[in-house]
Amino acid sequence: MLKTDLILPQRENKPRQNGLTILIDNGAPLNLFKDTIQSSNEYIDFVKFGWGTSLVTQYLQQKIEWLREQEIEFFFGGTLFEKFLSQNKVDQYYDLCHNFGCNYVEISNGTLDISNKEKSLYIKEFAKEFTVFSEVGNKNSKMANQVESTEWLEQIQEDLEAGSAKVITEARESGSSGLCGENGEIRMDIFDLISNSGIPFEKLIFEAPNKDMQIFFIEHVGPNVNLANVALSDVISLETLRLGLRSDTFNL
Repeated sequence: MLKTDLILPQRENKPRQNGLTILIDNGAPLNLFKDTIQSSNEYIDFVKFGWGTSLVTQYLQQKIEWLREQEIEFFFGGTLFEKFLSQNKVDQYYDLCHNFGCNYVEISNGTLDISNKEKSLYIKEFAKEFTVFSEVGNKNSKMANQVESTEWLEQIQEDLEAGSAKVITEARESGSSGLCGENGEIRMDIFDLISNSGIPFEKLIFEAPNKDMQIFFIEHVGPNVNLANVALSDVISLETLRLGLRSDTFNL
């Protein structure tokens, strides 16, 4: 970043625990992927290979090797874990992560109808070999809206107790489910309860696939909030939001 005398919010240096930017790769062309990572690697902490794209996208190995060169971690989307689990093939998912040299895994139950207690058992098991990011929240917007805010808090606490390093709050790539209503607005009953729970924000990762959500979390948590499902094209624009260099967050 260009050095100036401007007074800007302080950002942790990498590797950081606060202010994580987690990109989602949905199968971007290799050269676009490499250019994005190289040109913005200072601001990228993780890349999530979204959904099950890691099974069908070309050049996955080359992308992973490029991330390692840039000292950026990666993991596969939680939906892929759920697909293996739905067919009683969790051992194969473990082997997949192990064979690609994953240091991180995402464990979720946003699509598959399993209890959070059952999910926590997988968190405990995978935490023996990997750093686990778990996820709470349903991908189905109608079902998500029926979940009480207290249940969200209970699930977050249960995941952390099971060994999850950080808990991701579901919002999908559309920002229309999980922590959000179908209209894209944040469910304040959930957010306020989490905020007042005493759980450190460094233990939480908020999915924020669009600018409005990114602005909300930066304003309510701070410039060093952990954000995920960030599009490859939004790395620099998100960083300017964090630093108060856009009108939306100018008065940080």
